Amino acid sequence: MLIVVARDPAIRLCDIAAACHITERTAQNIVHDLEQAGYMRRERNGRRSRYILCMGGTLRHPAAASVPVRGVLDLFTPHAGER
Repeated sequence: MLIVVARDPAIRLCDIAAACHITERTAQNIVHDLEQAGYMRRERNGRRSRYILCMGGTLRHPAAASVPVRGVLDLFTPHAGER
């Protein structure tokens, strides 16, 4: 899900759900969990949300605890001018 949001920070929740092949309610729960864990935060702009990823942290799983979030997302998201 972080990869989907990294590719389009202004994506709608229903589009996140469709991209991840999950229900909108499940996507909402995952976004909430990611916010609580400090991986992202949400800014409201009228009726829309914009997601801001917190790239400074590391993954939580003990086997990947030293892997930075930024490094993982850089592997799977295009950089400026590479689309």
